[in-house]
Amino acid sequence: MNGGAAARCVRLLAMLTLALDGVGIASISAAEQAMKNASPSLYAPHHESGRYFNPWAPQTSSFLDLLKWQLFSRNPYDKSAPLQVPRVANDGARLAGVEHSATVTWVGHATFAVHDEGDVFLTDPHFGARAMIPRRLVPPGIPIESVPAHAFAVVSHNHYDHLDAWSVDHLPESMPWFVPMGLGEWFRKRGRANVVELDWWQSAQHGRFTITCLPSQHWSRRVEHGTNETLWCSWLIDSGQRRYFFAGDTGYFPGFAEFGQRFGPIDVAMLPIGAYEPRWFMQSQHMDPAEAYQAFLDLRAHSMLAMHWGTFDLTDEPADLPPRVLAEAVRAKGGDASRTVVLAIGEQWHVPKRPAEIR
Repeated sequence: MNGGAAARCVRLLAMLTLALDGVGIASISAAEQAMKNASPSLYAPHHESGRYFNPWAPQTSSFLDLLKWQLFSRNPYDKSAPLQVPRVANDGARLAGVEHSATVTWVGHATFAVHDEGDVFLTDPHFGARAMIPRRLVPPGIPIESVPAHAFAVVSHNHYDHLDAWSVDHLPESMPWFVPMGLGEWFRKRGRANVVELDWWQSAQHGRFTITCLPSQHWSRRVEHGTNETLWCSWLIDSGQRRYFFAGDTGYFPGFAEFGQRFGPIDVAMLPIGAYEPRWFMQSQHMDPAEAYQAFLDLRAHSMLAMHWGTFDLTDEPADLPPRVLAEAVRAKGGDASRTVVLAIGEQWHVPKRPAEIR
């Protein structure tokens, strides 16, 4: 077997393994029916015969498409150059203190540590060395031991680059977890009893935070779970002073405009920009940088934080390419580049004060 064929086999295995891969709850109120009428498919039933689905965009890709991509398509990108993924030293010690406003630290991939006043929450916590098979390209931005015991976490879905068993096992045992429907039992079996399952449009209260589970355009599978047996989602985390949107994994879809109308103004939108090529296969499940920027505009958010790049090599494009493509997309639309933030791994970013015009 030549080197190119061997590399494709490794990538195929990686994709296969990724594919296998006291709180009150409130549902949407009747007073919001007018908003539902604007985008009815976003509010439609999305569970049938033990499987979840996207009502607005039925899943069309298949295992044969995966084989076609990995075994028969040509990758047009040259991935021989050394990766340029910036990283800054950060021991995470500041998470133990109190911020007088809010900061966000990029741990890598889809993991952020948000430090809002005295509270800390994590998004899709992944501190492990691998996403099952794909190895981590850059070490986590902060040590897992720096996460304080009072932190909480949101999880978007069960794929291995977003839900990491090693990280769950090594984070504080008392940590509250907010997860989409079907994932609660997975956490309880690992001894993590403080877990809240939510369906799309449901909210839970955690201290001063309102945590809302929202639709995303994706899918789910893991060794422990069959295809789409558990739900996938995005999250809105509202501290009362600041609103954070975390997209998880998603293709571009009408939900972003709906979220912007219903929940705006949003202070920070954490949006994926990587793992998008080839488009014929990935478009339904992963946004490219131009789509991510359009999602940011749809959300009517003040700042965009780019994620889902530079940590795992999952698709055809070089893992460090997406930020450059994002910059081109912003220029093409005449956008304000200062509002699209690409952090170094480990970099801490201060959430700006919300401008008066979007309060």
